[in-house]
Amino acid sequence: MNRKSDFSKTFIFSVFISVFLLTAGFAPGLYAQGKGKRKNVRNARSATLPADYRSKNFLIHTDLSSAEAKDLLDRLEKMLVIISTYWGSPNRKVIECYVVKDIANWPPGSLHPVGMQSVANGGGVTMGRTSYRGKQLIAATAIVYATADRGTPQHEAVHAYCTQNFGRNGPVWYSEGMAEMGHNWKVLPKKGQPLAVDCPEYVVRYIKSSEPQSLNTIVNARSMTGDSWQNYSWRWALCHLLATNPNYSARFRPLGLGLLMKKPVSFNQTYGSMAREISFEYLFFLKHFDQGYRCDLCQWDWKTKFRKPNSVRPLSSKIEANQGWQASRVVVEKGKEYQFSTEGEWKTDSEAEPTTAKGADGGKGALMGVVLFENEDDEYRLSEAFELGESGGFQAPASGKLFLRGKDAWHELADNSGKIVVKIKE
Repeated sequence: MNRKSDFSKTFIFSVFISVFLLTAGFAPGLYAQGKGKRKNVRNARSATLPADYRSKNFLIHTDLSSAEAKDLLDRLEKMLVIISTYWGSPNRKVIECYVVKDIANWPPGSLHPVGMQSVANGGGVTMGRTSYRGKQLIAATAIVYATADRGTPQHEAVHAYCTQNFGRNGPVWYSEGMAEMGHNWKVLPKKGQPLAVDCPEYVVRYIKSSEPQSLNTIVNARSMTGDSWQNYSWRWALCHLLATNPNYSARFRPLGLGLLMKKPVSFNQTYGSMAREISFEYLFFLKHFDQGYRCDLCQWDWKTKFRKPNSVRPLSSKIEANQGWQASRVVVEKGKEYQFSTEGEWKTDSEAEPTTAKGADGGKGALMGVVLFENEDDEYRLSEAFELGESGGFQAPASGKLFLRGKDAWHELADNSGKIVVKIKE
């Protein structure tokens, strides 16, 4: 398309395709006949099921029942509050959606061919048109076509919101990862109330049973939108980690806004100095992934200084029951013997009886240790975890930094309470 001297007449078209349950996307299409298409739908509605339903920020054309449509509108509005608050940009324009429960209910010509193809294959597509004057966004319109299930309308509505408010969705890893974040968010994130993992069970099963994609593959591979729900899962997991882990969350929102506004920012520029730590925490997150997992409670301490203990003055640390591996402040040497003692009690859930570092029957609540070290490729690795208990001695399984925690399921830490003081010496 040739650029005209009058920038207000310059249009840039883009299509954001996100296809759930597909292993390949399809060619982008243009929404050039919006008004005519809507007129055709209205003329056919007197004899067919699809109807219009409206809320403050959404207009949906759907063959859902009235009750189902109103429930969907309620979920879309709640999601919009969350994402617009997160990005700090109120929605500027009503988001129009075609939500299809049964494609047989829709008369020929009532759906755009690209939208119909996407829905027929069990997915969704957001078709956007943007107008710029130079680098300034003048106008933007996005229309959603989505199957009614698996959170597809919410996912696509995130794309539509970004298109209409920012003019773009960012690179694929961010665009699709945050669209999945949008439809998985159930409550408004608040300071001091980070988000736990809350996603469809099929995603949990997939991530727990699959070899994870590497950080480099997710961020730097030349991937296309709409490739597969499996790839969406990895992108979402990375975005969830970066958005909810205090080690990285402060940089993540500015990075995302920069990507949406096409500023000179990138993942590598933002996190290049933290690449090893993010890669380690990302793989650790996936290894222990489950509903309820809290990245903020399981963050790794990269700042505490560690040193070797001596036989005269032990090194002391406070280990919280409701957190993951925590710094002992002790550097250990492989094969060397160390002595330790503990004070205090903790609980592994709100109804449990308090226990010392010895733990309850079955070992729940027992003090555990693990050694963090770097391999020959300068990558972070962990030794096998080992049980310490209330007091005694242990032999270091590797040379590195000793981390401690109370034994409990990784996704069940939030209701734990109490702390143990641990003292370690040679």
